Amino acid sequence: MARDTVVFDLIRKELERQRHGIELIASENFTSLQVMQAMGSVMTNKYAEGYPGKRYYAGCEIVDQTEQLAIDRLKQVFNIEYANVQPHSGAQANAAVALAVLKAGDPTLGLDLSMGGHLTHGAAVNYSGKLYQPHFYGVTREEGLIDYEMMAEQAKKHRPKLIFCGASAYSRDWDYARVRQIADEVGALVMADIAHPAGLIAKKLLKDPFDHCHIVTSTTHKTLRGPRGGIIMMRKDFENPFGLTDVKGNIRMMSNLLDMAVFPGTQGGPLEHVIAAKAVAFGEILSDEFTQYAGQVVKNAQAMAAALTNLGYQIISGGTDNHLVLIDLRNKNISGKKAEQALVLADITANKNMVPFDDKSAFVTSGIRLGVPAVTTRGMKENDMQFVVNCIDKILMNADDTSIINAVKKKVNAFMTQFVLYPEMDA
Repeated sequence: MARDTVVFDLIRKELERQRHGIELIASENFTSLQVMQAMGSVMTNKYAEGYPGKRYYAGCEIVDQTEQLAIDRLKQVFNIEYANVQPHSGAQANAAVALAVLKAGDPTLGLDLSMGGHLTHGAAVNYSGKLYQPHFYGVTREEGLIDYEMMAEQAKKHRPKLIFCGASAYSRDWDYARVRQIADEVGALVMADIAHPAGLIAKKLLKDPFDHCHIVTSTTHKTLRGPRGGIIMMRKDFENPFGLTDVKGNIRMMSNLLDMAVFPGTQGGPLEHVIAAKAVAFGEILSDEFTQYAGQVVKNAQAMAAALTNLGYQIISGGTDNHLVLIDLRNKNISGKKAEQALVLADITANKNMVPFDDKSAFVTSGIRLGVPAVTTRGMKENDMQFVVNCIDKILMNADDTSIINAVKKKVNAFMTQFVLYPEMDA
């Protein structure tokens, strides 16, 4: 069969794009070469509906071992007793949790999308806002921090069955104990979505959600630096609060409900090649090298926030505890959309983002979100953040000047030659 040169030429161009630019999208990272090799392996050929030891197809002896290895390693990463590694994405993981613990029309409570929340936490355009009855809490106007008083008031008013904590654009740590206290007062379950800070939580650089939150979900491709995918976890299994029993009349544990919600509830056959890559990534997370990496992520994010603040940029919440910073650009007289477009022209990728109490639409926005996981993987340190911020500032202050943007682009491309991405691919 002839080689598809069209597709592989495009793949090569994407490699060059990644190599030449500065990647500041907070939800992106660069996997190791061995993670990508596992994803491109013969594991992709195997259909394996079900779970290890309980499959609907023959020939699953090897993928059973791989999936169990991923489960065991993930349990070790977070010191937990239950893990499901089959969700295709973080959104799929969240959908499975909702299916397991909610009925259509049940009330939920999550962080408002416009305040940094996630689509799957009740947004009107998402299944979570269409199938269930969503209610929201926000952040304080003065500090940009989670408004736990508002969360408590909303919980008492609406009596949610499930409270979501976690965000896609929030740079501070969470008070999981407070969330659990609020939930207990109204009889709600708590789901922590740690898709963004999971790698930092794994290395104990942020608070541990597992002792306070009934269920925890995450993606595997952000600060965990693995393949694109999702996971569902619990520190300890517990009897479901719904009184559901199996055919023999035994109480079903929450793990049973979650497993059934993933398969056959929301997915068919798992992606065993991706699960193999997850197993590789979880092994990497257990290393001392990843411990150093996670610490450097926090140092780089804080150095970036400080450099931006020194140039007069308004950082939501005044700084960061994790891997990202959210910037309100209104005092710089440029929209998030225009900022994103100008930065791309200089080979710097970031995403426009709404900020709390934004007066612009989600398609324009007043802010921009920056994250450092990917540049940290490339090898950048705190001192390099000043160069990155200077480039960003130069572009945003001259967003209509093509000559200046092109000059910055040349500096960016030259700078990134220090941090070679996947040199093995040129061997």
